[in-house]
Formats: sequence, structure tokens, C-alpha cells
Amino acid sequence: MAASLEQLVEKLRKALDPDLISVVLYGSAAAGDHDEKFSDYNVLCVLTSIGPAQLRATEAVFRWWREQGNPSPLLLTETELRTSTDCFPIEFHDIRELHRVLYGPDLVSNLEIGSAFHRAQVEHDLRARLLRLRQKASGILSDTDVLRRLLADSISTFCVLLRHALILSGRDAPSRKREVVERARERFGIDAAPFLKLLDLREERIKPKEVDPEPLLAAYMKEIEKAIAAVDRLDGDQGETRAPGELR
Repeated sequence: MAASLEQLVEKLRKALDPDLISVVLYGSAAAGDHDEKFSDYNVLCVLTSIGPAQLRATEAVFRWWREQGNPSPLLLTETELRTSTDCFPIEFHDIRELHRVLYGPDLVSNLEIGSAFHRAQVEHDLRARLLRLRQKASGILSDTDVLRRLLADSISTFCVLLRHALILSGRDAPSRKREVVERARERFGIDAAPFLKLLDLREERIKPKEVDPEPLLAAYMKEIEKAIAAVDRLDGDQGETRAPGELR
């Protein structure tokens, strides 16, 4: 465990005792895909109750944690943890599948997540992110530096959503972004090239000036649209595919 995580757990235990039940690390750090330069530590804290007293107790701890470059931990009661999976199926699916318990019992390994809610959120988020990408790009298209940053900043989220599309289709879904893109190419017939180029840009394998962002944007959006159409056709728990236009 990283020293900062050990410190966080100790600070949480002192601040929240006896309300603290469990502390869970989730996301890329738990999956072994953590990059110190681009990633942060995502943490879930499960408490017996959450009110002003608990929020006040965490204030200094969370401020210190944010100063380390991490987002504030999520705070949930045990009841909320069990009953919120239908509202946030992507998030809880990732927590369930990619986590490491730092303190207390493992409360997430047996979370139940309905496939219908999961599919609906994956399609919704893909469409919403594409709409947001178009909206932002429309105002900065002539500023190539800003456009490059917009594209590079978006790739991580789209890789997460492609991974969940693979899960819904019944295929193995690796945790590493490049493997996700390759598996999505095989399953959905998308062109992996725009995604891989953006990963190269994000990870500084290529220089920004080597990337012409406008044609890359065009290719990227086209492949995202293909992924959305593939998710729209998925139906049922086994990743069956409907014909275009067929009602669910």
C-alpha cells in the first residue's frame, strides 16, 4: 500500500471512530493501471451514519487528501451502498470488480447490479459525452492546442465506457486502456487508431505538434458513434444483439 494511503486510513480511523466501517480503494490504482502523473487515488468510505458531525470530522482529512492531488473520498452508509447500484451501475460495477479493501470488511464484492440499468447508463453516458465533446469542440476548433487537450482529456472516460460496453456484450473486459480499445475493435468493429493515438498523446509517447486535432476529432467521433450504435443493439443479460430498429 502506498504510504499516502496508509496515512489516509490512519487519519480516517482517528477522525471517524466509531462510525467508520470500511475503506476501499477502487479504480486504476486497484487495477494496477495507476499512473502517478495522470491518475489519482479513488477511495470509498462506508460509515454507520453520515451527518454534520461526520462531515466536520472529515474536513481536515479531506483537505489534506486533496492537497495530495486526489479527489475527496466518497462517503456512503452501508444502506446506501446496497441500494444505490441501480442509480450508478457503472460506478458500482467498477468498484465491485476493481477494488482493494484498505480497512474493515469487504462490502462491495457481492453488490448486485442489474444489467438493464447498466446498459441504459452506458448508452446514456456515451451519448452524453459525445454531445459534450461536440459542444466544446465547436467553440475551440480553430485553437489547435486547446482542441488537442480536449481530446486527450476525453480518452480516459471513453475507454471506461468502451470497457463497460464489452462487459454488457458478454466479452472479457480488460482493465488497461489499450487492451480495452483492441477488444472493442474486435467486438464492435470500431477503428482503434483514433483512440490509440489519443492515448499516445495523453501518455506523451508523441508530441502534441505531431497530432493534427481536427481530422483526429472527426475520426474519433465517427468511432464513438459506432460504439453507441453497438450498445444500443445490445439486449438481455447475455449480451445478445438486436437488429437495427428492433424494439427492446
